[in-house]
Amino acid sequence: MLSDESTVDTPVAVYKSLLRDMVNKRPSGTRQKIAQAIGKHKSFVSQITNPNYAMPVPAKHLGTILDLCHCSSEERRNLLDAYTRAHPSRALPSHPHAVDETVTISVSVPLLSNRQRQNDLAAIVRRFAADVGALARKWDNTLLHTSSAENDKGGDPR
Repeated sequence: MLSDESTVDTPVAVYKSLLRDMVNKRPSGTRQKIAQAIGKHKSFVSQITNPNYAMPVPAKHLGTILDLCHCSSEERRNLLDAYTRAHPSRALPSHPHAVDETVTISVSVPLLSNRQRQNDLAAIVRRFAADVGALARKWDNTLLHTSSAENDKGGDPR
């Protein structure tokens, strides 16, 4: 149900109320951790968790948000069900624990005095992570197909 603070009664407001309440129950700093993990500003997290704003939560961030909130299975299920009701045309992956099928890793980099160089450094790290991730997926798919072929032949999958 919606909390008393929200006067909007739309499917989006319902899941955003659930999300807001979930985040509010967590320790202070949770919004900042979410913002850092999804590469956005803390105000973006405040907007996507505010039921009075119609802006939807991007599906690709749901897994990360739920993981950082250490949600119970019931909380996770309730939020994902409400999200699906609000956005029936947006398909969520069948594996709800990894909505975006990634793992978030935080990386510390030096604080630079030049803001543009700081932004460039962040972009380089993101690009590097994306390239490494693509390589890892390719490697993982190769191993899966190799193991499947060996298993089909009765061989040792190692």
